[in-house]
Amino acid sequence: MTTFNIWHYFILGIVFLFFITGIVLSIKQSNKKLIIPMIFSTLLISILLSGLSIIIIDKYTKVVKLYKVKNKRLLSLEKITYTGMIKNEGNHKIGKVTLEIKLINKGHRAGKTKAGSFFSPSGFFNFFSGGANVLYKPQIIIKEFVVAKNLAAGKSKLFRVYFNYPPYFRNTSQFISVSGH
Repeated sequence: MTTFNIWHYFILGIVFLFFITGIVLSIKQSNKKLIIPMIFSTLLISILLSGLSIIIIDKYTKVVKLYKVKNKRLLSLEKITYTGMIKNEGNHKIGKVTLEIKLINKGHRAGKTKAGSFFSPSGFFNFFSGGANVLYKPQIIIKEFVVAKNLAAGKSKLFRVYFNYPPYFRNTSQFISVSGH
């Protein structure tokens, strides 16, 4: 759940007034068969407006940035470690900061891969697997980590995350993003 600020309450108040006005106008309707559909339509539009407004307000009031991101592969453990710092650059508190790391095997910088760059298992076991994806090796790995909770405006926090690194990855492209909710 997102941490609400003054803008959330302001917009939700306007949507609530729209909802109340729609209910009152629905009840005053002269055709009694249209009251329930009008109330349902008003409720549906109010829910849609509330959801969209929360997403839009979060996007523009909760700004978090990454600094000094470094990674290190631990070959003996077959893991990769990411360290760095996140900072709340907005004017409002952020309830949860999520770090997303995307690794693409033999990928380009744009995140696209060539048709021939996928691992295709072959051999004795592939014949008997029958398409059961027993030897399936994913070429794109996406990991998400919650690196901070209740980050105040202007504050920063160091983070360290790690996960298993596939040993078959070569020439890996890395994409790191952070978002606040």
